[in-house]
Amino acid sequence: MALSIAIETVEQVQIVRLIGDIDGATAPEAQAAILPLASPGCKILLDMSGVTYMSSAGLRLLLVVYRSIKGQGGEVILAGLTDDLKDTMEMTGFLDFFQFRDTLAAGLAALL
Repeated sequence: MALSIAIETVEQVQIVRLIGDIDGATAPEAQAAILPLASPGCKILLDMSGVTYMSSAGLRLLLVVYRSIKGQGGEVILAGLTDDLKDTMEMTGFLDFFQFRDTLAAGLAALL
């Protein structure tokens, strides 16, 4: 399945909506869309509610995004993780890095 990426700004928060699979074929596209948003003090909300599958390439993508944003003093929150994605991220230790919220609204509220 292809990956759809939509970016919008709500107040000072960049919301990145990801819909589809994040794998070896689509992770570079997502990285190319997200990394330019990393700027000093940025606030980025990754809406993962539409992600149906994420491979190890997706986990690497999240790590690169996290390091880029945190390296510039920014904040990143994941929203809408499915139970499967949450379980995978918990088992691999990724949830120790990221703040996450169950809904987009809750993630936005945490960044505003």
